[in-house]
Amino acid sequence: MADEVVLLDFWPSMFGLRVRIALAEKGVKYEFKEEDLRNKSPLLLQTNPIYKKIPVLIHNGKPVCESAIIVQYIDEVWKDKAPLLPSDPYERAQARFWVDFIDKKIYEASRKVWTTKGEEQEAGKKEFIETLKTLEGQLGDKPYFVGEKFGFVDLCFIPFYCWFYSYETFGKFSIEAECPKLIAWAKRCVQKETVSNALPDEKKVFGFVSELRKVFGVE
Repeated sequence: MADEVVLLDFWPSMFGLRVRIALAEKGVKYEFKEEDLRNKSPLLLQTNPIYKKIPVLIHNGKPVCESAIIVQYIDEVWKDKAPLLPSDPYERAQARFWVDFIDKKIYEASRKVWTTKGEEQEAGKKEFIETLKTLEGQLGDKPYFVGEKFGFVDLCFIPFYCWFYSYETFGKFSIEAECPKLIAWAKRCVQKETVSNALPDEKKVFGFVSELRKVFGVE
């Protein structure tokens, strides 16, 4: 019996993008269901009653929530393709640590860059650049975060790249000037079809963020 895979998602979501890239890496066919986050579907509320958030992966009728957990689930279920997480337990733990760092630090700091203004935005920008530099230090001179191969940390961080243009435009700074190795890494990742096919156009994301800023009263 063929697997029935459904993804509840929203096109610019960096968390949903993780799942789309992971599914592409594994060659899994799925049904994409776009969510209206201001009018969430009964299916979303039913499959993620705790957080009521996308993405939700529904595999043969069973929902899996939270993007990093979904990616690990995909890696464990579809084992016939190259693994996304390292086989070594210590390296696997380290990869999970850095994805947790991205979720807790990068996401919150990046939001402050485009949802605030004045002193609050400047503080957010400083925090965001510091967190990026921490990640760049972890990357070092390696092609990817865990070495020679694109993996879990790369997959979970690269979706932020299509938002960089918005951060830079509203924050009035250059990420490449601050973190050149990180941008070189991003350009390397985008050379992969699974990544380039998934990421939305940065200008389209910018249009979406511009509209959100009006909603938030920042403009």
